[in-house]
Amino acid sequence: MKTAAFSILALAGFTFLFSCKNDVKNTEETQTVVTDTIPKETTPESMYVSAVSGLTLRAFPNLQSEKLAVMPLGTKVKIVKAEGKATMNVGGIDGAMDEVEYNNKKGFAFNGFMSKFFPPTANSSSKTYAEELKKEFPNVTHSEVKGGTVSKPTLTETLVLPTDKWHEAFFTAQQLFNIPKEFAFPNPKGSNSETQQNGNKKKTDFLSELQISRNDNELQKIVYNYKTEGFGYTVSITKGSAGMKIEKVEVAD
Repeated sequence: MKTAAFSILALAGFTFLFSCKNDVKNTEETQTVVTDTIPKETTPESMYVSAVSGLTLRAFPNLQSEKLAVMPLGTKVKIVKAEGKATMNVGGIDGAMDEVEYNNKKGFAFNGFMSKFFPPTANSSSKTYAEELKKEFPNVTHSEVKGGTVSKPTLTETLVLPTDKWHEAFFTAQQLFNIPKEFAFPNPKGSNSETQQNGNKKKTDFLSELQISRNDNELQKIVYNYKTEGFGYTVSITKGSAGMKIEKVEVAD
């Protein structure tokens, strides 16, 4: 009888422990549900050249191989085969050499200078650009807010791109909000605070500079400041849960 009672108690204990473990497991599984709203990156069938000076098409997947052509900014490029992982770093951008097709030529190009987002057209507004982007990327958001005073009005334009790539946001902001091409994409590695001056600014420009904030060699914020007589604006780029946020604030005085 004692043996039977012991067995029954042991079985009950085992059942209780097994039930507890299942409860813990279910709780852990619930807690690991991804809440990030940035969609998972997938390789598109085509991408767009985002490099201001164009992107070189090469014969083989390395930066020293023969140049077959230069693909201009905004060129739509067919992706033949994506590398799928970063194998090199160019100008602070992690990427790889994807096999692509351009003008009936197949070759290789650095995907860090290509974007899934088509570039803004000349003189296109942020609102119009966002509306066009939303047709392909529904998670794109845009807003405009007027503020300030009668004598010193402000206009804030905010565009959120569903990506976690700083360089995609920077190149988009550069074309959409007139950040001078003299400023290259900031290398994530460097001092926590850095300011770059535009050496080719016009004589009428009081200020044209790029401010970079980092933390442990990771970008935290990129800000472009521009000021001329009676007008100025700031363009800031930050990363959020919904994607890369680009914000332009205009001030008239």
